[in-house]
This record gives sequence, structure tokens and C-alpha cells, in this order.
Amino acid sequence: MLKTTVSALALIISTQAVTAFAQQTGPRDEFFWLGEINKATTVINSEEGLLDKSMVPRITSGISKVLKDGNQPGGKRPARVIEFEPLLIEAAGVEVTLLHAGRSSQDMHATMRAAIMREDMLRLASQLNKTSGTVVKLAERHANTIVPNYTNGVAAQPNSYGHYLLGYAAGLDRDAQRIREAYTRLDRSPMGTTVLNGSSWPLNRNRMADYLGFSNIVDNAYDAGQIASVDYPVEAGSIVTSIALHTGSYIEDIMTQYAQPRPWMLLQEGGGNTYVSSAMPQKRNPGLLNSARQNASTAITLAMGPILQAHNIPPGMMDPKDAKTNSAMINSAIKVLQNWDTILNALVISPERALEELNSDWTASQELADVLMRKYKFPFRAGHHFASEIVDYAKTNNIKPSEFPYSEAKRIYAEALKGHGNDELPMSEEEFRATLNPLAIIKNRATVGGPQPAEMVRMLKAAKQGLAQQDAWIKERQARINSSLAKLDQDFDKLPKSNK
Repeated sequence: MLKTTVSALALIISTQAVTAFAQQTGPRDEFFWLGEINKATTVINSEEGLLDKSMVPRITSGISKVLKDGNQPGGKRPARVIEFEPLLIEAAGVEVTLLHAGRSSQDMHATMRAAIMREDMLRLASQLNKTSGTVVKLAERHANTIVPNYTNGVAAQPNSYGHYLLGYAAGLDRDAQRIREAYTRLDRSPMGTTVLNGSSWPLNRNRMADYLGFSNIVDNAYDAGQIASVDYPVEAGSIVTSIALHTGSYIEDIMTQYAQPRPWMLLQEGGGNTYVSSAMPQKRNPGLLNSARQNASTAITLAMGPILQAHNIPPGMMDPKDAKTNSAMINSAIKVLQNWDTILNALVISPERALEELNSDWTASQELADVLMRKYKFPFRAGHHFASEIVDYAKTNNIKPSEFPYSEAKRIYAEALKGHGNDELPMSEEEFRATLNPLAIIKNRATVGGPQPAEMVRMLKAAKQGLAQQDAWIKERQARINSSLAKLDQDFDKLPKSNK
């Protein structure tokens, strides 16, 4: 389980830092991060004697002008170093390229792409936590709602709908774990590695990482631009895929209800959830489910992109690295999670109809074998044979569980277990009928992690704690980025500016 520590307190942003950060405008796109890299380079190199202090006023003024111009409506916001640098030269003269010593477009691009994906992953984590929270709230509301669960598309056993939802919450929690683990690897600065193996210019990589909000540096200079920067989108794609698969699985379970004349679960009609067929007035098509499933398929399609692009290319090639493409991939998962959240809030569940469906089928028949084994020490397979014979007879004669004649149960038992000892059904009629009661089955479950009330209380508590810890983790990481950038603004603003 994710542990939170008091380290978050160290990331509280001071009043001055908040003021400096609030002055930043424009999206945190490639242009933004190129600006931050240039600001950080100026501060560090001027303080560490790598940049002639006489040049600092002109350079700082030039950087400030380029960023100010780019933040204006319609301003130029180039996404590549080769297009950004001419703007700096125009604003501050060719001397501004002194900043480029010890740098390359490769490590600068790798840094801005990692920074963008880092915040995309935090947005994904935030929406995942919101949707997971809705799943857990609905699970708590329906902890005692008994419904059919299905395997192989066939009604299998009764279950608590809350327990079913907590199963999905557990899957989403693993997605949250994957984000945290991927973020740890992503939250490392490539800046200062230049192209392949660094340079003779001793740019302070650790200070660069700190100013840009990274918790550490990519240790190996070759790895930074050639290997790691390809790994990141591939790993993000695997997380997007997992989220989309979980969503699609849930949607399909609801879709099966729309094939029934009397479903026990539907979407609230109208409001974009459903729409009326243009030809068949009785139909209420689940438009929300259809669009969410399509969006999940789109997310998986986009997630396959980095894998295919990274396949069979030399190290470091650009194919899978495009920031906008990879942001679109992560945004597709955010959209899918938003769809899922809308679906959960639009569900209309009828506990009465669900129980009616359970009592009209033999989804509780396994309990006959379980009770015979647990209480009367009969081999499970023998008890299973007895229960199967009862189901066959009942379906042939269209008999519901509550209506099954006890006398027939005794007869079938005697025939099914002939030669296994006592041929007399040990269950009384009262016990026989109680064994087939779906409500009693759920209540009497003894498995750790089962749907019985005590376990539901325990698992709901654990799920809520996990959500709270994930929320704290997200806020702590975002606060670190914001705090670092605010400190960079403060220190850059302290540098002398040109009067020209």
C-alpha cells in the first residue's frame, strides 16, 4: 500500500513562490519548457561562473521578451530548439547561444517531453482516482444489493453488486500503482547529457533537475536520450491499455442487460445516456455505453502506436517520441475514465428485479454441494452431481428453485448417490430451501475477500484509504513541480536585466 510521509510538508509553496508562479501564463507545452530550460541554464551558469556575468542582463532580457511575446494571443510558440533559438538571437543577439554550451537539442527535447508526459500522467492519475472514488461510493451504496454475476456470458452465482464493483476498484488500484511506478522512472531529468555521452562543459545536472521539478537525473547519458525517452511512451501506452480494458470489460457487462426484455440494470434514460431508435419506438439505445466503448477502443489503438513506432528502429530515433501524439494517447485514457464516471452516475439498479432473476434460475445450486460437503462430509463431486441432476430436472420441467418439490429432491438424491452410503437426503426441507436463498448465500460466505458484510466493511475501508493516499501522492508530486518552477522564476527575476 502506498505510504505517505511528512515529506509532503517540505513541498508547501511559500507565499512569495506562489506569487512568482502565478505570474506564469500560457500552457505548459514545448515552448513553455524550452523557456524554463533556458531560464534555469542562465541562473545556474551565471552563478557557477560558466557564463560571463556581463552577458547576463542581455540574455535574461532576451529570454523574457521571447516568452512574453509567445504568451500573447497569436504569439510564436515554437516546439523545437532549432526554431526557438532564432527568436532568442533576434531578441538578445548571437551571444545568447553561449547558453547552448553543454546542451543539445536532443537532451533539451528529451527533457521537455519528459516534463510534459510527467504532468499528463498526473492528470491521468487524478481522473483515475476520481473515477475509482465513484466506483467505491457505488460499491458502498450497493454492498447489500444481491445480483447475478456471470461467467462465460452465463448467469453463474449470486453476488453483492458492491463486491463486484470492489473487484473493479482493485483493478483500477493496480492501474494507479502502475502510474506511480512509471512516474518514478519518468521523473528523472535528461538535461545536460547533450547527445550521447555528455560534453566537456560541466553543466550542473542536479540543479537543472531541481529547478525543473524533477526528483532526480537519468544517470547514464546514453540512456537519457537514446533508451529511456523511448521507454516512457511505451510504458504509458501499457497503462492506457490496462485502463481501457478495464473500462471495456465493465461496459460489456452492462450491455448484456440491454438484450433482456426485463433488465435489472440500465442507464437513466435521456440526458445523453440513451436515445430513441429512429425506426423502432420501443428501443432506447445505450448511446453512452456505445461511445464509451468506442473511446476505449480508440485509446487502445493509440496506445499501440509507441510500440509499433519503437519496433526495429536504431536507438534514439524520433518515431515514438512526439509529445503531442503521446499526450493525445494519455488524454484518450482520461476521456475513457470520464465516460466511465458518467456511466456509474447514470446507473439505475433494481434490487428487486435482480433478486427475481436470481430466484428464477439456479445460480445458487452450487451451495447444495457446498453444504453437503461442509456440514455432512459428502465429497464435493458427489454433491455437485446431485445438484446438477436437480437443475436438469427443474429446467426440463420449468420449475423455479423456490417451487422445487422437496420429495423430488429426496428421490434425485437417493438415485444420484446410490452406492455412496446413506441414500437419505440429510437436509430437511427447511434447510434445503434456505440453502437455495441467494441472500443467505452472500451472508454466510466465509472467504477472506468475499461479499459477506464484515469483509465488505473491511474492503471498503481499505479502498477509501487507498484513494486518500493516492490523492495525497498526486498533490505532493504536482506541488513539487509547481514549487520548483516558482523558485526558478524567483531566481531568474533576481538576475539583472538590460535597460535596452
